[in-house]
Amino acid sequence: MEPERIELSQRERDRLKVVHEVEERHLTQVAAAGRVQLSERQVRRLLGRVRAEGDRGVLHRLRGRPSNRKITGSRQQRILARVQKRYADFGPTLASEHLASDGLPISRETLRKWMTAAGLWRPRRRRLERVHVWRERRAAFGELVMWDSSPYAWLEDRGPQLHLIAMIDDATSRIGGRFAEHDTTAENLRVLEGWLRRHGRPLAYYTDKAGLFRVNRAPKLDEELRGVEPETQIRRALRELDVDWIAAHSPQAKGRIENLFGTLQDRLVKEMRLAGIDTVEAANRFLELTFVPFWEQRFAVAPRQSQDAHRRLDRGHRLEQILSVRVERTVAQDATVVWQRQRWGVPREQVCAGLRGARAEIERRLDGSHWLRFRGRYLELRPCPAAPSRSLSAVSLRLTGRSNPKPKPKTNYHPLPNHPWRKPWKRTLLLCQKPDISTLR
Repeated sequence: MEPERIELSQRERDRLKVVHEVEERHLTQVAAAGRVQLSERQVRRLLGRVRAEGDRGVLHRLRGRPSNRKITGSRQQRILARVQKRYADFGPTLASEHLASDGLPISRETLRKWMTAAGLWRPRRRRLERVHVWRERRAAFGELVMWDSSPYAWLEDRGPQLHLIAMIDDATSRIGGRFAEHDTTAENLRVLEGWLRRHGRPLAYYTDKAGLFRVNRAPKLDEELRGVEPETQIRRALRELDVDWIAAHSPQAKGRIENLFGTLQDRLVKEMRLAGIDTVEAANRFLELTFVPFWEQRFAVAPRQSQDAHRRLDRGHRLEQILSVRVERTVAQDATVVWQRQRWGVPREQVCAGLRGARAEIERRLDGSHWLRFRGRYLELRPCPAAPSRSLSAVSLRLTGRSNPKPKPKTNYHPLPNHPWRKPWKRTLLLCQKPDISTLR
């Protein structure tokens, strides 16, 4: 008669080996309990079962019986029906979180198994090779903040395609951001203002080499003569705030914010869909009041150092002046300047000596106001109405009271056949005699 075959797990094999050593008196019960991480009483029980039942004594008594915590088939069908109805394109993790809020708690791994069997989720294969070396997080909150933007259909088909301008701290993964229709300098300055007013000045910002952060041209002649390098409006603002700027050489170098956009394009899009967000204003309110607090509670980590590296804003840091767009222009003799086809004038009572003909800076702030920066003073700028276009006939009508007749069209002049210019001519020679010199004396 062939011996009965028993399938044992690795833990059961280890316990059986220890029990046999105890039977052969090669190991004490106290030492055996420490090796298999059981109590001495449980070791004595296993020893008695093995003596009575043989190797089958190490098997768990519930093997082959359904678990008392097994989920019923009706509950499984109810959960899958809920997923197919509202969370069909959700991942198992996000779907399990929403199911828990709906009163249907389920672990994400169990839901992943069910969704895979039902064809609602396809497991992703992990890459075995690591192309880029892992970099350790910074030690303190505020040492390094990554900054980037992501154009995406954040509102899906309910609204226009938006840009999410976001920041993430490297040490804690705390985030901040803003939705905008265009990735402009002004919108990036608004995101920077939000981070500065909430946390303070970090030590450095880590961005890509886009034109918003780096001037991709050679310096002009006046810049070379002054010995300055060309810089963008954001770089100038960071310099005045005493914040370093670091440029990434590849997207993988700033992988933390790239992974952030991948997570937000999955989670944030679905959350705004469930909330019915369809405008830019509503999306910004949802991001600031609902999603960012949830993110910091769910995904933020504790830094290695508890000290905050952010520096507070001093009195000299006037954000409305620093976070602005500045251009240099020449002031005309009528105390006006021109920028982007718009003429701006300085009020008469603010015109000062040396202003006319001087070089000054136009400062456009985030609130839409325009100021003229001249010798450390700020002069208010007011838009000048465009002058009406006047033609020459309109000016003549205003001066003389009658309109000028239309000039006759010019025609080419052709002389007549008997015109003197057409007659032949002969050269006439005048014969002059030599004068008598004696008669002239």
